[in-house]
Amino acid sequence: MDSLIDSAARSLQAGDPLAALKRIALRDDAPALALRGIAMAQLGDLARAKELLGNAARGFGAKAPMARARCNLAEAEIALVTRDLGQAMQDLGAAKSTLERSGDRANAAHAGYLDARRLLLIGRLDEAERTLGGLDPTALPVTSRAGCELVAAGIAMRRIRAKPAGEALDRARRIADGIGNAALKAEVARAVQAFAAPAARLVARGGEALLQLAEVEALIASDALIVDACRNVVRTRTAIVSLASRPVLFALLRVLGATWPQDAPREELLACAFHAREVDSSHRARLRVEIGRLRETISPLADIQATERGFILTRHAAGAVAVLAPPVEHTHGDVLALLADGEAWSSSALALALDVSPRTVQRALDTLAGDGKADWFGQGRARRWIATGVPGFPTSLLLPTDGILG
Repeated sequence: MDSLIDSAARSLQAGDPLAALKRIALRDDAPALALRGIAMAQLGDLARAKELLGNAARGFGAKAPMARARCNLAEAEIALVTRDLGQAMQDLGAAKSTLERSGDRANAAHAGYLDARRLLLIGRLDEAERTLGGLDPTALPVTSRAGCELVAAGIAMRRIRAKPAGEALDRARRIADGIGNAALKAEVARAVQAFAAPAARLVARGGEALLQLAEVEALIASDALIVDACRNVVRTRTAIVSLASRPVLFALLRVLGATWPQDAPREELLACAFHAREVDSSHRARLRVEIGRLRETISPLADIQATERGFILTRHAAGAVAVLAPPVEHTHGDVLALLADGEAWSSSALALALDVSPRTVQRALDTLAGDGKADWFGQGRARRWIATGVPGFPTSLLLPTDGILG
């Protein structure tokens, strides 16, 4: 490594990309291209950074596998920031293996941390937790240690575990304050704000109340029968029934839960589940059929009985019935929840995270754009989507998980 490359590398480590560029801006050899790419990434020009790092990786070639793997690692980090979860992220595992074989423990650990972040984004919480557990904290750069704590907090928030989430955020805040990195401080502050924001609404006939994550966790741990409109399940402390693939049944159950302990009028059930404006005998017949299906589906947890004016939800055991709903409801709330992280997403990355088809995501994005809740920039495969602003919009209960229990 020559003196200019060494000096530029030290400037980048100190967070001074302009000083680094002064030394290597006119050089086109592979080491200089790699450092220029990192400098451009620090300055926010991610497209140019990706191009430079790709050129550097090709310049190093097969004769310098460790240097090439480091470039691939930097490309993967840019892909993660730009929510491009395609080939660059898929090559991360190979880069990590190369770095481990080459003895570069710090960058290998950093690759593991990036993989944990990717797994968290797409809702594979068990794998993300295993990946975090397999990292050597002593090998990680300080900024990556703070990032690991943010990943741990994100896993805990999606699993509705308030205390571990708060503790991880406190550790991340202390690390960020200790190194004085402004960008890292801002990222931690956003995570703390998301943790402190209302996580759900408690809906009942008497009114509504906003709940924070710790209050949602306490409610789930209670004896209440919970109709969870964030994940379309009905649950008690010991059992859970998913209605995610049966929206009509869940709509009926939500009305029954919101009117509990009183009965729900047939007209209200028909309006909410079938959007029926004028009720006739065919609607009443369909309602009886769907109520029968719902009664059978939730039979391990509760029963539904007919009354003179409608139907009433009754529990097998003592305890209340509660309906949990997002603080801000939208048909495509899961897409909005991902966009609410402030980053620009590709439609393909959203489809991967939500485990749905790209066409389904595109229809949702078009609807959100028409409602003024999402916007886009770029053309073709370079198009990215952002939220136009959803004040107080929750994420933890609407983001994807690898299990309905969280």
